[in-house]
Amino acid sequence: MAEDVKQGLEKASGASKPTFGGWEAAVGLTERWLARSERVDTLLEGLPSALAGQERARAQQLFYGVVRWSSRLEAALAGLMARPPRTKVKAVLVVAGFELLEGGPGLTAKVIHHAVEKAKTVCSAKEAGLVNAVARKLALRLAEPPADVATEFAHPEWLVARWTQQFGAATTRKLLEWNQQPAPVYARWRIDAPVPEFLAPTKWPGFYEVKPGKWDEIRRLANEGALYLQDPSTRLCIGLLAPQPGEIILDACAAPGGKSLFIADTMKTGKVVALDEPGEPGKVDIRLVRLKENLSRAPAGVEVAQVEADLRKVNTDFYRNLNLPLSYDGVLLDAPCSNTGVMRHRIDVKWRLQDGDFARHAEQQLELLHAAARLVRPGGRIVYSTCSVDAQENEQVIKGFFDSRAGGPFRLEAGVQAYPWKDGHDGAGAFLLKKGD
Repeated sequence: MAEDVKQGLEKASGASKPTFGGWEAAVGLTERWLARSERVDTLLEGLPSALAGQERARAQQLFYGVVRWSSRLEAALAGLMARPPRTKVKAVLVVAGFELLEGGPGLTAKVIHHAVEKAKTVCSAKEAGLVNAVARKLALRLAEPPADVATEFAHPEWLVARWTQQFGAATTRKLLEWNQQPAPVYARWRIDAPVPEFLAPTKWPGFYEVKPGKWDEIRRLANEGALYLQDPSTRLCIGLLAPQPGEIILDACAAPGGKSLFIADTMKTGKVVALDEPGEPGKVDIRLVRLKENLSRAPAGVEVAQVEADLRKVNTDFYRNLNLPLSYDGVLLDAPCSNTGVMRHRIDVKWRLQDGDFARHAEQQLELLHAAARLVRPGGRIVYSTCSVDAQENEQVIKGFFDSRAGGPFRLEAGVQAYPWKDGHDGAGAFLLKKGD
């Protein structure tokens, strides 16, 4: 899949031309996103390897900006052209539109001139004239005060309404502002060695903010296993699980494996079974590939096993046939969710999410929790977690579990809900359930 995307981007962006750089790559990414609604992470995986350093960073920054502000850019473009342009021309216009939003009135002339000149190369001279005329009108519209908060912060109206009902208008505005800011990159330091100076300490022990301009070093250190790029919110569920040396732990929804590795690093000795659903037949699932890579970096004293299965559809015979434990000291269920707590990172989620998804996720989450609970030994514990800020996927799932017969042997020991506007990192919910002896 990544190779297909790479070839498409090279074709879309004119990669064979000497002018190919971050801006042209951003137009190519945007063109494919507009035409096919491909996932942002898949598109970025396919960026040509020849594009590196600042140009690669510029491509991602511009593309992310377009996706973040998509509905506001679309609203400003509406009615400015008699008929829809080629997708590539529209991609040029929305990339320029984001630059106009980002740069403000002082850079308007420069942004428009740059877009027109680039359009002559990536499109045609005639289309460059269209870009010139439309971009000038677009700049005026983008300078106007937005009509409502959903337009102002480029979020779906239904989602803003849902959050307003749940959190209130003032808090919703804080969440919207948070989501629209570029996300810092954090790293968890994994080894007993001095931390490089380009990793800035944070208020969360073990987590560092990555300073710009050191990506070659960061990649090297990550490949060597010295660090893992990870948001500090992940410490919440691992902290509640509190893995101990020598324990047997199941990570029940493990891919891509960042939390499995965190568990192993915390334990130092013991066993981690990392389970997740298999990918589509005949296709490479990059999440499972990364899970395997992450498990390979576990401390030598921790035995690891990767298992592909749907937690809800396997019984004890499945584990027995693979010579895996039938019960566990601790189970982490980091359940699939709406991702409403991580929209600063997963910038296209808001455009894919539908109102009915919350109930669908909650139903699946409760099924997974029931299945995971059956694997906890007497006296053991399970941590249920999500990267959602929505009560329907957090507190209400826990309530549903305790309202069922499956919740009988368990008690709620602790729970935490992180909100980005309060905690300064991704949103997350985590709940520790202890099973009686």
